[in-house]
Amino acid sequence: MDAPAQSTVVFDSHFARELPEMAIPWRAEEFPDPRMLVLNEPLATSLGFDPAFLRTPDGLLLLTGQRPPQGSAPVAQAYAGHQFGWYSPRLGDGRALLLGEVVDGTGKRRDIHLKGSGQTPFARGGDGFAAIGPMLREYIVSEAMHALGVPTTRSLAVVATGQSVSRETLLPGAVLVRVASSHLRVGSFQYARATGNADLLRRLADHAIARDHPAAAQAENPHLALFQSVVSAQASLIAQWMLVGFVHGVMNTDNMTVSGETIDYGPCAFMDAFNPSAVYSSIDETGRYAYGNQPLVAEWNLARFAEALLPLFDPDEDRAVALAQESLGAFYPQYSAAWLAGMKAKLGLPGLEDSAASSLAKELTGLLQAAGADYTSFFRALGRAAGGDDAPVIAFFQDPQPLREWLGRWRALAPDARAMERTNPAYIPRNHLVEEALAAAAAGDLDPLRRLLGAVTAPYDERPGLERYAAPAPEDFGTYRTFCGT
Repeated sequence: MDAPAQSTVVFDSHFARELPEMAIPWRAEEFPDPRMLVLNEPLATSLGFDPAFLRTPDGLLLLTGQRPPQGSAPVAQAYAGHQFGWYSPRLGDGRALLLGEVVDGTGKRRDIHLKGSGQTPFARGGDGFAAIGPMLREYIVSEAMHALGVPTTRSLAVVATGQSVSRETLLPGAVLVRVASSHLRVGSFQYARATGNADLLRRLADHAIARDHPAAAQAENPHLALFQSVVSAQASLIAQWMLVGFVHGVMNTDNMTVSGETIDYGPCAFMDAFNPSAVYSSIDETGRYAYGNQPLVAEWNLARFAEALLPLFDPDEDRAVALAQESLGAFYPQYSAAWLAGMKAKLGLPGLEDSAASSLAKELTGLLQAAGADYTSFFRALGRAAGGDDAPVIAFFQDPQPLREWLGRWRALAPDARAMERTNPAYIPRNHLVEEALAAAAAGDLDPLRRLLGAVTAPYDERPGLERYAAPAPEDFGTYRTFCGT
């Protein structure tokens, strides 16, 4: 009998070795009939995998954790977190496993992580499984974010398990294979601090420096430099979310990464009509994580990160608090500068003086909000207005006169229409199209998913035949709500 096919990718279990107090060895559930739904072949190749192997029965066993590769020591990671403002001391990977780490073609260490692989000791009463729809949503949105240039965890594959998952009804199950720079979160540090183990907190911080912010190791105070690096990374990330109209939906501290990558695409959405109060999560009843609140929430989360790190900043608590406050104070100026630079690019005016750009942008967003104009479509159409064709943008307004006046002032500054086409996407994962693709996939039809992925993974290249992927949601789409899938 032939030996089973093997992956040549070398796995390591660096996290589990260095931080065993935060890693529970565990195995994925066995699934009756693993079947590939979607495989990210370019990502697989960059990680050293043979895409053809991953599609084989042995490859599917690897991707679902049923046959961990050599060097892999699957673990459920421990972390705590503030969820909607309420602290939970023990969360952890309730339905996920870190298979291990691999080194990609650039020499960067990457986590290979499973989601929906079954109950772990952190499951808190959940079944540990995932349905096809939420796992495909994460694949679609994370790969769209990557194509938009937004730092993000990525999706290697979604594999159907052949097992039903009980939610409101029985749904087909699936496992997502996620790739990340690391899975270290603010909640990881909250967990370590809460143990009272000063050595664990220090080792975790040193691990984070080595994994995600190696330059901090050269600083006079490496752990303070780590915090400052995360503040900067998150300021840049949240600005990019706001610029593309992304609403995360569940910005708990356990969903804020130390690397500065977007993680956990549960109840997320791209904003349709421009509205700072836009909320798409079914569980965000107070609007805590509304679109316009995201910078404030990020700053709040970073304050919790600082609290966890305080003993490492300085032995004197008062000095440690002062250092934390000074470093946290850099967040909003850095966020504002990143957002304004991005908005100047969206307006085709990268060289415009900041105060003039801020005034122009503030007036425009006020007009968009009053009109309920589609955010993505408006900015794409604005590129045509730079060339003198006002009709597409005027169509968003019942009373176009205020916009006409704004257009006149803006066009006098000579915006770069071609640069705007490279900044403002034609295609995003529009909510109605995502739902259409997920419903079809659950029924066994993957064609809508493939067409949507084809559009959103090349978001700036407008192509004939994809007009519906660039159009706003139909009027009858109604109020949109997303769910976490657990």
